[in-house]
Amino acid sequence: MNCLDYYVGKVLDGRYEIQEVLGVGGMAVVYRAYDNIDDRPVAVKVLKEEFLANEEFRRRFKNESKAIAMLSHPNIVKVYDVSYGERLQYIVMEYVEGITLKEYIEQRRVIPWKEAVHFLTQILRALQHAHDKGVVHRDVKPQNIMLLHSGNIKVTDFGIARFSRSETRTMGENAIGSVHYISPEQARGDLTDGKSDIYSVGVVLYEMLTGELPFQSDSTLSVAIMQLQTEPRRPRELNDQIPPGLEQITIRAMQKNPAERYQSAAEMLLDLEEFKRNPLIRFEYSYFVDREPTKYVSPIDRPRPQRPALPPEEDGEAAARSRLVPAMVGIVAGLVVVLAVVFSLYYFLNRGDNSVLVRKFEGMKYTDIQSNMSLYDKDYNITFKIEPSNRPSGTVFQQEPAANTKQRRGDDGLVKLTLHIAQEATNKVPDVKGKLYADAKRMIEEAGFQPAYETEFDLEMGEGKAIRTEPVAGKQLVRGQVVKVFVAVAKDGQPVDMPDLITWDIETAKELLQSVGLVMDPKVEQEDSDVEEGKVCWQSYEAGKKVDGGSTVTVRVSSGKTPARTVTLRIPLPAATPDGQTEGLLRYYVNKTKVKDETVLLTGWYSGTVEGAEADSQVEVTLDGTRIYTAKVDFTADPPVITDEQSYINVPTVPDVTGMTEQQAYDELNAAGYDTISVERRRNINPFAQRGVVGSQAPRGGSGASYSTQIILYVNE
Repeated sequence: MNCLDYYVGKVLDGRYEIQEVLGVGGMAVVYRAYDNIDDRPVAVKVLKEEFLANEEFRRRFKNESKAIAMLSHPNIVKVYDVSYGERLQYIVMEYVEGITLKEYIEQRRVIPWKEAVHFLTQILRALQHAHDKGVVHRDVKPQNIMLLHSGNIKVTDFGIARFSRSETRTMGENAIGSVHYISPEQARGDLTDGKSDIYSVGVVLYEMLTGELPFQSDSTLSVAIMQLQTEPRRPRELNDQIPPGLEQITIRAMQKNPAERYQSAAEMLLDLEEFKRNPLIRFEYSYFVDREPTKYVSPIDRPRPQRPALPPEEDGEAAARSRLVPAMVGIVAGLVVVLAVVFSLYYFLNRGDNSVLVRKFEGMKYTDIQSNMSLYDKDYNITFKIEPSNRPSGTVFQQEPAANTKQRRGDDGLVKLTLHIAQEATNKVPDVKGKLYADAKRMIEEAGFQPAYETEFDLEMGEGKAIRTEPVAGKQLVRGQVVKVFVAVAKDGQPVDMPDLITWDIETAKELLQSVGLVMDPKVEQEDSDVEEGKVCWQSYEAGKKVDGGSTVTVRVSSGKTPARTVTLRIPLPAATPDGQTEGLLRYYVNKTKVKDETVLLTGWYSGTVEGAEADSQVEVTLDGTRIYTAKVDFTADPPVITDEQSYINVPTVPDVTGMTEQQAYDELNAAGYDTISVERRRNINPFAQRGVVGSQAPRGGSGASYSTQIILYVNE
């Protein structure tokens, strides 16, 4: 048996049933297991046996459990339980179904920038939460980021995490973490903090956008040296579809000097939000330039050649010469200084050959500028600004500086060319005061803005209702901008009205619950539903019902698959066959796939049920291999709708013999093939019928029934 499979089949502490190996790390093995007490799948991370005796590894393993046990965030894998036994140490974590971000990158090669931004936002939110708790991950890489089927991200493996206030240095003399993603300070063994995680995030973003790692070599030592000394290629050189603003964000995160990086995940998120609001944005900072200033060496500072010793001369002549030489040297040096100053002034005023004539951008389309950006980058630092205009949208209608103006060439802030891109669509911020947050959010979205949720205490406004917006209602604003909605929070412990969460996305549903002082259960499961995929399709409390403030609400989101529904079919069956067969095998098919078998009595019409989930489904029923019934069923309707029914056999029909004499009824039924007949005589069955006449019958006349069916005649006395 493989040593990794040692625990498979065992039950840890009488609770966690180990099922299979999920993955192997440097110091631990991760197993899929089942929690027999809480009735749920879990992941169990077990410290390898060879490290149990190593105090350093035991400490690191304990650090991980401490680190993630104190974290509670939807983008971080949860910890349920830990065990620090002498012979076994393990951590029980949330089981996440999905693939690693590394596997996804390998599948896609290059991830579209919008999708990369979606992933990055979740990663940064997770890290900001960890950093706020004083926990630094120190091993951020795609292999430690899980991608769920819903598109959500879970950051995992805080195996070398540390508490930023309790430890100050990386372990030992070897850099910890994957060398392709570690920060320069980690590679040197210097102090590490949250900015080290920011560098690693930058590398992950670089890889998502380009499909390549910034530094690659056969030797890990070589990669570590590159992390310290080498600048990566610009991402847009590898993928010109990357917007310049997103490239700037990537490179700022990857600055080798921690002081030049984003100082926190929150700061990086702010720039990311700015970029999401305006993908045309260019930030003020810029990299990939020579930061060393041009050095001018003054003639005074140059080393002077040693003069040869003069031969002895007459005292008077020697004295005169000794006075003349310094004077001449001073005059020459002064002339040199004056010339240097004049040359410097001339260079400063005329900018030497480092100037460029600004071309005319007015009237050009933004798309044309973007497609030729590589030509302009060497001369201009172009930033875009969006302003409302009556001009055609996407066309430059103003530029600064003006065309034909002489400006300094470069990308280090020396030239700032601002292009205003026309945007026609503006709207007024709607007045949502007093509206429930769900209604306020909808009104703001319909006006063309992006709502952002904020809470505020207000004694007059009811819980969950909008107090105000920022910008204020009525303000004219460019569509697409963010409008903050300040919502009154509920009073602690007071019963509140349960909001309707159905059809909302998870984030909005969470905000709706927060707006009335309720909490969403972080465990969100999927179920088949007619509701759009990823939207809430079920909630544990009915909308409008009073719920105690602070209660936890469980929700489920739609898988996007239509739920299976059952339909009842009226299937024709033949009568018993002449050879005495009274049973048959019914087989049901939905869209040519067999779904059900059942044995039935051959007694005429039969009510059979079948299940399906698709619209326009073709249903077929066979009897002992012979097709007897077909229909089309729309299972997406509730209840399902049956059309185009067709039967392929004739079902015997019982004659209607009411009003006939007993003998006439016998003759009629015998002629139709029915010979199992009984008579019951009753009074006043039909007050209008004569004595000795059939008042009613069972089965009724006109109904389908096999020839073996007993016919009962009720005759008037």
